[in-house]
Amino acid sequence: MRLTKAFVTPLLFSWLIAMAGASSVLAQSTKDTVWARVSENDRAIKVETDKLEAVIPKNNPKHWMTGIEKNSLLDKTTGFREAGDGLLVVDWLMESGSDRAYRDQFPKARPNDACGFQNMWYYYGDDPHPSALFHGRRPKRKIEGPQLCHRMKPVQPEIIQGDDFVAVKTTYRYTVAAPGHNAGSRWTQLIVFPRGKRYFFSMDRIDTVNDSEDMFLRNDMPGCVVHDRGDTFSEIYLSYLGGPEGLRVPSSEFFETFPPEEKFGYRRDTHELPKHFIRGYRLRDPQSGKQGPWLAGMTLEPSVVHEAWCMQQSRHLVFILECPGRPIKAGQSFSAAFVVGFFDTIEEMHAVNVCYKGHTALTADPSGWRLVE
Repeated sequence: MRLTKAFVTPLLFSWLIAMAGASSVLAQSTKDTVWARVSENDRAIKVETDKLEAVIPKNNPKHWMTGIEKNSLLDKTTGFREAGDGLLVVDWLMESGSDRAYRDQFPKARPNDACGFQNMWYYYGDDPHPSALFHGRRPKRKIEGPQLCHRMKPVQPEIIQGDDFVAVKTTYRYTVAAPGHNAGSRWTQLIVFPRGKRYFFSMDRIDTVNDSEDMFLRNDMPGCVVHDRGDTFSEIYLSYLGGPEGLRVPSSEFFETFPPEEKFGYRRDTHELPKHFIRGYRLRDPQSGKQGPWLAGMTLEPSVVHEAWCMQQSRHLVFILECPGRPIKAGQSFSAAFVVGFFDTIEEMHAVNVCYKGHTALTADPSGWRLVE
C-alpha cells in the first residue's frame, strides 16, 4: 500500500504525540534499588524502603502540602501507620507581638478559616474567633505566609538517591507579608530515609528576607493525632517535662479540649534546658485495642526550641513546636533537624537521640547524606 503525503504527516504527528506521552510516563516511573522503591506522579512522591513507606505531597494532597501525607507513614515491622493529619506540617513564619493594630490591612478572613491562603490574621487571647482558644493567650503574629496548606501552589520536590538512602527536598517562597515586612523568605524541607531504619531524618530551614527580634517557624512535630477518646493512642511521652525520666501522660488527659497554656507546655525562657527533646505517642489499633509502637519525633538540638506544647483541639491531639525564636537579620538563615519514626520503647528513642544529638541541619547529594551542627 502506498502512503500519500497527506496521510504520512498526520501519522507522524500522532506518533510524536504518543512518544511524548510515553516520555511523560517514563519520567514518572519507579526508581528501584535492592532495598528501596520511589515512584512519582503529578500529585505526590511515594517512598518505600525496607522498613518504611511514606508519601510526600506535591499537589492536591489529602490535607497539607508539607512533610509526610496523612496516614501514609507505614511501619512495615508492625503494620501500624501514623494516626493523624500528617507529619512535619509547617505553618507560617512568626514573631512575638500582636497584629491587632493592622489587621484591617489584610484581606478579610472568612468565618472559621484560620489557614486560608491569604489569611494573615492571628487570633489569640480574647479575640472572638474559634482559633483564639487553640493559639492561647500569648500575643504572636505572622510575619510571612501563607500557611503551607492545600491552598498553596504545587511544589516540585527534588528526589536524591544514594546507595543507602533516599531523600526528598522541597522548597517554597512565602508570598504574603505583614506590614513592615517583605515576602520572599525561602523554606526548605529535606527528608532522608536511610536503609534499614524504622525512622527518618528531616530538616526545616528558613533563608529570611526580614529582620526580627525573635523569628520562629511553627511546625507540627511529630504531628497531630486524630482520635475519639483515645481510640488510636494509649499515652504520650514528653522527655523534657516531669524530671529526668520524662513525663508519660495517659490518653484520658486528652478527652476534653484545652488551650496551650493549661498544661504540658514548654518555653526556653521559663524551663531548664533539657538533655533530650523527644515527644511521641503510643499507637493502638482502634478496632482491637492492640498496643502498637511509639511514633516519636526528636529535635536533635534542644536549645533551638523556643516554645512547644501539646493540647487537645476538638478530635485532635496537637503537638506544636516553634524554633528558634531568636534575633535574625535579612539574608541570614536558621534550621532545625529532627528524627521521626517508630520505636518499640522509650529507651530506644533515647538511644537513637544520643547517636545524633547536637545537630541542627541536614544535607544530601548522590554521594551521601550527613547531619550538620
